Amino acid sequence: MSTDVSPAPVERVTLRSGLSGRHNALGVIRFLLAAAVIVSHGFPLSGWGNDPFFTRFHSQENLGGVAVIGFFAISGYLITRSGMASGVLEYIWRRALRIFPAFWIVLAVGAFIVGPAVWLMEQRPMSEYFTPGAGGPFGYISLNWQLTIHQWGIHDIFATTTPYGEIAGSVFNGSLWTLSYEWYCYLLIGVLVLFGVFSRAKIIIAALTVVFLFLQIVRFASPQTLGQVVPWLSDPLTINLTLIFLWGACFAVYADKVIIDDKLGLLAAAVTIYTLINGGFGIVGFPAFAYLLMWLAVRAPTPFKKMFSKNDYSYGIYLYGFLVQQFAAYMGWNRWGYPIYIVISLVLSCALAFASWHLIEKRALALKDWGPGRGLNYWYQRVRARFGRAQASTNESIGDLNNG
Repeated sequence: MSTDVSPAPVERVTLRSGLSGRHNALGVIRFLLAAAVIVSHGFPLSGWGNDPFFTRFHSQENLGGVAVIGFFAISGYLITRSGMASGVLEYIWRRALRIFPAFWIVLAVGAFIVGPAVWLMEQRPMSEYFTPGAGGPFGYISLNWQLTIHQWGIHDIFATTTPYGEIAGSVFNGSLWTLSYEWYCYLLIGVLVLFGVFSRAKIIIAALTVVFLFLQIVRFASPQTLGQVVPWLSDPLTINLTLIFLWGACFAVYADKVIIDDKLGLLAAAVTIYTLINGGFGIVGFPAFAYLLMWLAVRAPTPFKKMFSKNDYSYGIYLYGFLVQQFAAYMGWNRWGYPIYIVISLVLSCALAFASWHLIEKRALALKDWGPGRGLNYWYQRVRARFGRAQASTNESIGDLNNG
């Protein structure tokens, strides 16, 4: 007598179940992406030439550019999931809390700590530093606080005293330019939340991705065409970064249908590497790279999933990395060799990121359910209840007058 025992069906892991909660490696992946930006910037900022990965990656992106693409892919997923779970008011409020407070502080650190420190080391009178208007520290704050960078440096600081300054002039923080593009992507998701796209017409996300994929193809085929038709699209970064953000958004919208499969993960890795080396990264490589990052986040060993699961230092590293590297080059630490320069830059950037997270970012996020974070419905009900009480009080007063 034989008994057939069928093997238990293997439960398929979807992207949603694999990335649910904090049991994933997105934190450590974002940390590594932020570190990769510092490694990439270290070449020109220390005077060691251009990032060699740019040539190896078929002149498409350098290592820092690939890291930024990775940031936008992950952000597209996480931000879209946030939008799907909230109303438009709380969504915008929470996104603003995440990006603006720490950004404003890094501007202030550059203008009122790093700038004056360098100025004093050069034995220049402070009265000449604190000048009003463009070019000075107050202009650095007032012209940049909305995320779009209009003033890159302060006076002539770093202009002739760092390798990068000799090429680009006074530049305090050359990494901050990406934040305005990220904010525009946040606003795009906010518009979709406002019109109920995620609950009624998810296909619009896929359609938008196809549209931007088409724009990307046109951009590669005829770079001048889009700018002539739509001036807003003359900036290739608008298309490039929005497209990868939308790929992440697609994964978020269809997270229940995207299967985490090891064969697909290896295929995604192969496609990513092949398109980086041979071309086509911005078209075929983008979705493959986005899937690869998600797959790594799910399949990473448990110790990696525990790292940075509660504390996100990646934003702080990105905010302070360039400024730290410029200051390190000004101090001459780049002369000790590229590896030592990178180690110093990473250590100092991580220390500032630690302070930024625990003193600024974490405290700002603690306000996510305060005020606007409670949502439109909450405030509508509050106003309605108060109006109802006022109306009842008025009616009671009128009644008393009539009875009198």
